[in-house]
Amino acid sequence: MSPGTLLLLPLLVLALVDSTSFGTLLIPVWLLLTPGRVRADRVLLFLGTVAAFYLALGIALVAGATTFLDRFGEVLSSTPALLVQLSVGVVLLVLGLTVEPLTKAGKARRAAKRAARAAERGPGRVQRWRDRATSGEGGAGSLVALALTATTIEAASMLPYLAAIGLLTASSLTLAQSSLVLVGYCLVMVLPALLLLVARVALHERLTPLLSRVEAWLSRNSREAIAWVLFILGLYLTANALTDLGWLG
Repeated sequence: MSPGTLLLLPLLVLALVDSTSFGTLLIPVWLLLTPGRVRADRVLLFLGTVAAFYLALGIALVAGATTFLDRFGEVLSSTPALLVQLSVGVVLLVLGLTVEPLTKAGKARRAAKRAARAAERGPGRVQRWRDRATSGEGGAGSLVALALTATTIEAASMLPYLAAIGLLTASSLTLAQSSLVLVGYCLVMVLPALLLLVARVALHERLTPLLSRVEAWLSRNSREAIAWVLFILGLYLTANALTDLGWLG
């Protein structure tokens, strides 16, 4: 397997994970659930804003990380830095195992507690966003603002995207080449939502039951996906630190 394939395969997997996030799929599904004829231009504007935001963010992060590694690469490979990496990896492993209950009973109790808190507090931010998306009201500026707000809040928790940035930074690609890869990555991120848009335009209201099931699945499993990403990233950081320290293998 060529080095290029070894890089692109994990990037493809990470992009597909990112394609099921709150901003890349759940809000677009809300837009597609708007009663009546779907406004394809609104969905495309939202997805275009999301993709452009993450592309700009990714290019900035790759450029910044490359400059940082050029200056401090030797420090990061020192024993103290590797011990810090090991600690971070262990913390992520623990979070991955505890952020979401593993058993069905535990998941049910957690869901009940969240429902009770939501009932006490009234409509939260997510519910307000859903209402804005499904109402079909507001112009282009309101939709762009919703996309930028959601992606800005979500960016810090986009662990697959941050992992992809790390892979690109560690590769031998130039900034221009990494930017081109990021264009493809961001297109994959919004591809499922685009496919659902095409299906919604073709099938009209007949797609509503499927969209409702997709919405329910995303809402139910979003935290579980985050837990898996935390665990996998923690496992990678821990194993990498142990190997570089000479404690593994």
